[in-house]
Amino acid sequence: MAFCKPIIFYHLILWFLIVTFIISQLCSAHHQHHHNHFLTSSLSVDVSKGRLIPPHFFGIFFEEINHAGAGGLWAELVNNRGFEAGGRYTPSLINPWGVIGDENAISIITELSSCFQYNPVALRMDVHCDQTTCPPGGVGVYNPGYWGMNIEEGNSYNVVFYIKSTGPLDGIVSLVTDDGTQVLAFQRILREAEKVKDWTKIKITLRARGSDTKCRLQFTTSQKGTIWLDQVSAIPNNTYKGHGYRTDLVQMLLKLKPKFLRFPGGSYIQGNYLRNSYRWKETIGPWEERPGHFGDVWNYWSDDGLGFLEYLQLAEDLGVEPVWVVNNGLGIQEQVNKYLLAPFLQEMLDSIEFARGSPNSTWGSLRAKMGHLEPFKLNYVAIGNEGCERDKEMYRGNYVKFYHTLKKAYPDIKIISNCDETTRPLSHPVDLYDFHRYTNVQDMLQLTRVFEKIRRDDPHAPKAFVSEYAVIYPQDKLMNGTFEAALAEAAFLLSLEQNSDVVEMVSYAPLFVNEKNRAWNPDAIFFNTNEVYGIASFWVQTFFKQSSGALLLNVHFHNHSKPNNTYVTAISWTNEEDKKNYITIKVVNFNKIPSNLKISVDGVDSNSVKLWRKTVLASDDLQVDNTFDNPTKVVPYTSLLESEVGNDIDVVVQPYSFTAFDLINSEQRQIPRKFRSPKKKPSKTP
Repeated sequence: MAFCKPIIFYHLILWFLIVTFIISQLCSAHHQHHHNHFLTSSLSVDVSKGRLIPPHFFGIFFEEINHAGAGGLWAELVNNRGFEAGGRYTPSLINPWGVIGDENAISIITELSSCFQYNPVALRMDVHCDQTTCPPGGVGVYNPGYWGMNIEEGNSYNVVFYIKSTGPLDGIVSLVTDDGTQVLAFQRILREAEKVKDWTKIKITLRARGSDTKCRLQFTTSQKGTIWLDQVSAIPNNTYKGHGYRTDLVQMLLKLKPKFLRFPGGSYIQGNYLRNSYRWKETIGPWEERPGHFGDVWNYWSDDGLGFLEYLQLAEDLGVEPVWVVNNGLGIQEQVNKYLLAPFLQEMLDSIEFARGSPNSTWGSLRAKMGHLEPFKLNYVAIGNEGCERDKEMYRGNYVKFYHTLKKAYPDIKIISNCDETTRPLSHPVDLYDFHRYTNVQDMLQLTRVFEKIRRDDPHAPKAFVSEYAVIYPQDKLMNGTFEAALAEAAFLLSLEQNSDVVEMVSYAPLFVNEKNRAWNPDAIFFNTNEVYGIASFWVQTFFKQSSGALLLNVHFHNHSKPNNTYVTAISWTNEEDKKNYITIKVVNFNKIPSNLKISVDGVDSNSVKLWRKTVLASDDLQVDNTFDNPTKVVPYTSLLESEVGNDIDVVVQPYSFTAFDLINSEQRQIPRKFRSPKKKPSKTP
């Protein structure tokens, strides 16, 4: 039996080796499984090195598109208030006005009988019935506004209109529900015949005793005779700072903390034809005298209540730099030869005098008369919109004349050309060049490399103004947007921040859309009469509200695994409220797996830096976005983080996410006032 012992011993060794091999394979598989489900990367941030991001780096671009202003930001409730939208040939259409009463009781027609020189059209009502024969409530006209008026209980509404009559006036002005059955506010208007035989201005305030989102304003009477009506206005008394802007829409802009406002377009400034282009002089002065115009690019009428002064006032109210886009003699379909540009050049000079001139100047005095005694800031002027792309030779010839005329009169103003220097060097003088890009997700990711290729050996070279960018969709595939698009845009914005030595300004477009008039697909902020929300692309922009004027820090990012669709930047900034210093690290993880990220901070005492919070915009569904039914489906969420003070910080970055990590830097290192940009290219993000 002694010979069995060695055999058993060898069998035990064999089984031990087999078990060991199996365990090692299982451990390896587990490690491989873990490795395949997490990226590993490291990021070192050098607080002692960096350069200042331009002070007006991040801003907004407002264009009158999608009823963004008329029926949107501008709080006027009456649509076609002067009856001019139907044209100056009479009789004309009075849409969207409607008639109360049948043709036996009332006749409606437009006439060129207004008391306003530039708004000659007025409405005439011939009332055939009287108090005994008129239907209950009387006859008259109503205006539903822009797809209904939002009337809120307890709020007051300032109503102004012009009226005249062949006899005594006995009428009622009221705010009612869209079917005319419920009266939310009203006031009776009584005037002796002598008082209203000529055009008379009447101002009243209606206080709502109920709420409805689809109301209308109406004028009714049971007084037989003829009444003329013109220039009817109704504005809530709770507009932003009392300046006529819809408060909830302005609050969305304030969430972005922009540093500039580009206005008023876009294609809107050009018009398809120059007769329909934006002419600033027709948008100033008393609102009753503004003729309004048809925007033939986006195909709707504007009363121009939101005019040149109101744009400047909005910029001032937001605390931002205005960027004024002037028409340089180019419509989309037609052009003015450079030898016939004198009137357009003078229009530009007059507009700047209106904005910046003293109260004693010709146009500055008109601004002062309108209530703004002090000049506005105006340091940026864009010459035209996309003209270089549409007709290079004509645009460039016109541009050069505009450039030299403007520089001679206002050498301090920065002038923006439509020509894109990323494609080839510019042959004309310019301070900034315009970069527009509407594209798909994959191309947006490719654009993250565009500005890395820009030469940096000329300190006087013009900087880029990325004035319009977005991931867009075909018009036959209406979408609010997608989270995937927003994430690609976040990566692009990080590349602009990283290359902010050659990119001076950036803004998304379009900004606003009224859900009832979608001419573009998508838009950052959706609204209707009473609601507003931002799509994911809007919330991406909130991550950059501290970028302007911050210190862009040197970063070294290392991916230790594949794929590597990760984009990072880091900035240092001081909170204006608590006066503390912060480091913000922004990370786009455009991968379907999470990432283990080890962060180290150099150039500062490790005991002075502590991870404070993180803000994350993420979704499991790349095609999802916000809607009126679910306006907060894709929004950032912020959480406070427990962190030990130290040199290395370990965090997890979610798959398909945009994350901002905020670190408190208790070492009171001052950001230098002046910091020369390095000649070498900035650090590349992988």
